[in-house]
Amino acid sequence: MGTYLNPGNSGFQTITNGIYVDKTGLIDYVNSTINTPLKLTCFSRPRRFGKSFAAKMLCAYYDKGCESRSLFEGLEISHKKSFWDGLNKYDVIYLDITRFISRSNNKGDNVVSDMQLAVIEELKKAFSDCINENETYLPDALLSVSHEINGQFIIIIDEWDALFREAKNDEKLQKEYVQLLRGLFKGGVATDKTIAAAYMTGILPIKKYGTESALTDFVEYTMTNPAKLAKYVGFTEPEVKSLCKAHHMDYEQMSSWYDGYSFNRIQHVYNPNSVMKAINNEEFANYWTSSETYESLKNYISMNFDGLRDAVLSMLGGKRVKVAVSTFQNDITSFKNKDDVLTLLIHLGYLGYDSKTGKAFIPNQEVSDAFADAVKGDEWKEVGDLLQNSEGKKNL
Repeated sequence: MGTYLNPGNSGFQTITNGIYVDKTGLIDYVNSTINTPLKLTCFSRPRRFGKSFAAKMLCAYYDKGCESRSLFEGLEISHKKSFWDGLNKYDVIYLDITRFISRSNNKGDNVVSDMQLAVIEELKKAFSDCINENETYLPDALLSVSHEINGQFIIIIDEWDALFREAKNDEKLQKEYVQLLRGLFKGGVATDKTIAAAYMTGILPIKKYGTESALTDFVEYTMTNPAKLAKYVGFTEPEVKSLCKAHHMDYEQMSSWYDGYSFNRIQHVYNPNSVMKAINNEEFANYWTSSETYESLKNYISMNFDGLRDAVLSMLGGKRVKVAVSTFQNDITSFKNKDDVLTLLIHLGYLGYDSKTGKAFIPNQEVSDAFADAVKGDEWKEVGDLLQNSEGKKNL
């Protein structure tokens, strides 16, 4: 068991030891993609929406270095035909990009090369005769191992977009990172031989350069179009009702605070982190946002784009506003208009989005509170006064 190669199942075991909502159906989806043209999946969601939980679950299921059958018995995946197809049958490469960033003193210059060397070092220990001593390029190291053992890897990348968020102005580093991902996942025959499937998760969809995705072979599921993975974005209405009943929580309050995200296939999706904290604390409150996110939201909604302020005002008044989401470049620097800013807020979870109407809206009480804090400033004075007066009337 290693840090990056076959990390084991302890992470998922810890998750299931607490209050657990069964999302193992996602495994059935990934199983269906193995060694098919759809084997590369990127599933982006806001922070605190269970991204790392899903990554740890997939590691526990596929990792051939551990035995996980007992962890999954009785869960949804155990009743699927595909249950035995991948259970502990693959060497897994697990990359948490935030971990590599935190190891770097300046978030930067050597992150991509350090990441490759760290993984290659573990590969050398496990497959000592398979890799050239001086190898520094991860795709070639994986190809060498795959050739020698006649086996494939499953690659799981958590917070895949962290470099685009943390080193947002370092274009050189970002391009180096994209080139590594292309080497891993766009290698034709080499990739087919090496990788059985890949699953990436993060906040932002895959970076665009103009109208083209940086990684065109990935199938993407996002907050603007989660398609058949919609029920894995967060908690669904039946799941939350069941939790409320089991833990004697008021469902109507839970819905008001944390529901509001809706998609074509699933009409009610809840912020999972906030639901769990409300249950654990036996109290409804704003658990998702923090002082840092208030400042971030304030910076975004105060950008000088025509129509942005009016759009925010409309949504604060309970209305929905039209948003063109297709031009967004999937980063936090390349804003050209109000639609780009609003689309980012959709991916960050500050706004809900109805793909049928193409309209965005403030989804629930928790997010509304974040907006209320963000507009408490001189440039939003009249809005802040309006919200304060409204709140005062509600409390009379």
